[in-house]
Amino acid sequence: MKVEVHIDPALEEPVIVLRAPMPTAEVEELAQKLREAALPQPFTVYTEREAVRVSRSVVLRFYAEDKGVFCQTAKGVFTVRQRLYELEEALAGTKFVRVSNSEIVNLDRVTALDLTLAGTIKMTLEGGTVCWVSRRYVKKIKAALGL
Repeated sequence: MKVEVHIDPALEEPVIVLRAPMPTAEVEELAQKLREAALPQPFTVYTEREAVRVSRSVVLRFYAEDKGVFCQTAKGVFTVRQRLYELEEALAGTKFVRVSNSEIVNLDRVTALDLTLAGTIKMTLEGGTVCWVSRRYVKKIKAALGL
């Protein structure tokens, strides 16, 4: 098997093309492994009594409060054992964006933006949760949202 890597700055995200002279079990197995690796991995969050696997798509936000890091979903708030900077690194290149020193928001779960306040943005998430984008992150958020 031959492996080639071509760098193309025009691409927005990596594209993997698998070429073979004929379909084989090895080719199908490799394609399946690549598909599985591309799927977003769920997070492990914790309640008082148990560990729960939560899909990225249901997460509204991650936030730090009282020396802890929490994950908020529509079903409730859970404890997370990672630090925000670790979550930010793990979520790089996704729809999760840091909006302040203490919060990472899922942009797919934003229902409204209030841009009327000078220097800040008020974000409303599904369920009515309100987040504030600090001045330091306003430019980054506007770029992520195409504003």
